[in-house]
Amino acid sequence: MERLTFAGPGVIERPEVETTDGGTAGEGWIVTVFNNEANTYDEVIFILMAATECTPDEAYMETWEIDHLGRSVVHHGGGDECRRAGEIIGTIGIRVEVSQE
Repeated sequence: MERLTFAGPGVIERPEVETTDGGTAGEGWIVTVFNNEANTYDEVIFILMAATECTPDEAYMETWEIDHLGRSVVHHGGGDECRRAGEIIGTIGIRVEVSQE
């Protein structure tokens, strides 16, 4: 599966691919956040809670994954919802990827 990424603030999304029946390939979208050395745990936890409306515990677990595994899928949903979440997360300068599952 092709993924587009962006090294700076903001979000790059993969274009939708039409299927032969007129629909779009893949129904679900995901938001992946990548580790950097600039943001603190508190900053990432706060922005994940604001962008995805997750609990503090979930935001902490995702932040731990970002720090220790280099990335974490932090949200699943529709395209518009994931793009909105990705844009919010990108405001703190962290690398975000929005793609279809």
